[in-house]
Amino acid sequence: MSEGRTLGPEAFKPDLRLEQRSRCGIRACGSRTHENDIRPVAEIQDKVGIPIEVATFIGSSPIRRYAEDWSGDFLLRTTESSVKFARSIGLEVMYVTEDTTRCDPETVKRLYKTAIECGARAIVVCDTCGHVTPAGVTALIRFVIDEVVKPSGEQIRVDWHGHCDRGLAVANSLAALAAGAECVHACAIGIGERVGNTQTDQMLVNLKLMGISPWEDQDLTSLKEYCETVSHATGVPIPKNYPVVGDDAFRTATGVHAAAVIKAFRKKDVELANTVYSGVPSHYFGMEQIIEIGPMSGKSNVIFWLERKGFPADEATVDRIFQKAKQSNRTLLDHEIMECLARDSHPSVASAD
Repeated sequence: MSEGRTLGPEAFKPDLRLEQRSRCGIRACGSRTHENDIRPVAEIQDKVGIPIEVATFIGSSPIRRYAEDWSGDFLLRTTESSVKFARSIGLEVMYVTEDTTRCDPETVKRLYKTAIECGARAIVVCDTCGHVTPAGVTALIRFVIDEVVKPSGEQIRVDWHGHCDRGLAVANSLAALAAGAECVHACAIGIGERVGNTQTDQMLVNLKLMGISPWEDQDLTSLKEYCETVSHATGVPIPKNYPVVGDDAFRTATGVHAAAVIKAFRKKDVELANTVYSGVPSHYFGMEQIIEIGPMSGKSNVIFWLERKGFPADEATVDRIFQKAKQSNRTLLDHEIMECLARDSHPSVASAD
């Protein structure tokens, strides 16, 4: 879903290509609650021969209504006409209320009730401005299910669409699922307007670690590659300290931390090495714990690094690298460590490059 986008025939050309090439099973296309936006979605559906669910959205909060000079009756009329029109031209309807989390309960109830009566079979509760907390999400989703969905007597899918303005997108999305939402909208590495949407990758990580079916059994060893592919294609960088897939996610150079991880490695216990100083087992996601050497390191870091690279860890070499690290204000790069080794004339140094 692309919020705030002006839609029309030209804007739908990329969507046609996406629908033709899609293999991920998502069959949604966003539009305003306007016939000029909805009609091209039906045309795409006819051209590609794939059922498409139109995600037709309208602002709902008092803040938006005041800014636009919209009345409650206008919202209801617009909802009724757009949903009925979409159904009349053969589209399934996902009805979206923007800024639901800042809307009054009565308006939320009336809008969703109208949309369902007119044929919508999915409704989307939105935190468009990243305003809500997990407790608020729980209360809102339960309200919608108890006060709208159940009384309708219809099979209605409830979706959650969150933003990350307060850094709560993943927590809110997990709360929405726990409260009864069936679907969460998310984007790879959280790409989205302002500070972004719910992060698909972080949702997958948490659902797997929480043991929630069917995600607990998913193979996520390509998660980093997936995120890097998206980053490369969009030009959106992945911060080094980004959870799980960031370059530093499983790195440590701190002496105390590294010593514990090294002891676990020496026990040949991968599970232990992955959990002694990490809440996320790196091997679940195709990665491993990395021990580096820096000013906060102990000699065990140096010895482990040398052993991992196949070099003898004699006392003189360890001391030389250790002292170099202590004089540095950052983690040593591999080539800097190799320079220390070159002074010892190790025959295997040249081949290590």
